[in-house]
Amino acid sequence: MSGHSKWATTKHKKAAIDAKRGKLFAKLIKNIEVAARVGGGDPGGNPTLYDAIQKAKKNSVPADNIDRAVKRGSGAGADGVNYDTIMYEAYGPASVAILIECLTDNRNRAFADVRVAVTRNGATLADGGSVQRLFSRKGVIEIAKKQDGKTLTEDDILEATLEAMPEEISDEGEGFTLTTDASEMVEVRKAIQAAGIDYESADVAFVASFDQEVTEVEQAQKLERIIDALDDLDDVQNVYTNVKYSEAVEAALEDED
Repeated sequence: MSGHSKWATTKHKKAAIDAKRGKLFAKLIKNIEVAARVGGGDPGGNPTLYDAIQKAKKNSVPADNIDRAVKRGSGAGADGVNYDTIMYEAYGPASVAILIECLTDNRNRAFADVRVAVTRNGATLADGGSVQRLFSRKGVIEIAKKQDGKTLTEDDILEATLEAMPEEISDEGEGFTLTTDASEMVEVRKAIQAAGIDYESADVAFVASFDQEVTEVEQAQKLERIIDALDDLDDVQNVYTNVKYSEAVEAALEDED
């Protein structure tokens, strides 16, 4: 799952994501294991685990796989693995900032794989901190507009979150993206649920402080190849960028699919 784009800009990548469902399952399972290791195996008392499980369910990860991941992470399973979180940074075409979040049990392998994926596809690795300073950790909640035969409006979201108060509600066409302070994400998510509204995902993610617009199709294609190559890596959990495609570029990418 990549954090580099929202509803509109991920539309053209849905088929590719579906084709990589096995890799997606592995990444979602890894998130569950780490959440259970850090905060315990009870979703009721571990909001991070709760959201990781919900995300896995939304992506059709079998319940048995989820249960085993919780047990491994919480120490109840016999085949637990310790993972380290590592951030790598890069610049792509049109000076687009790329932040690469890895969850790995082998740091040397993760670095070697990321370096190859980045350099072979026309990007360059950056010094530590030079890219990450352009991002802030935020809570990001995505909500589909169409639910149970009705279409949600922004007023519905505003009413549901009146007391929780997200920082921003963005209409992304097919859904809404709510941005919150990282520490407030769980409370906003609970407010959404209390109002009877379902959510697609709730994550603490890196959000860029400004957008870098790409207006040339060739540059966008190169950037997509870089992101795809990184997404293919087992150790890469998330790829964040500050890219914003122009309408013409967005249309061209969708036509390719």
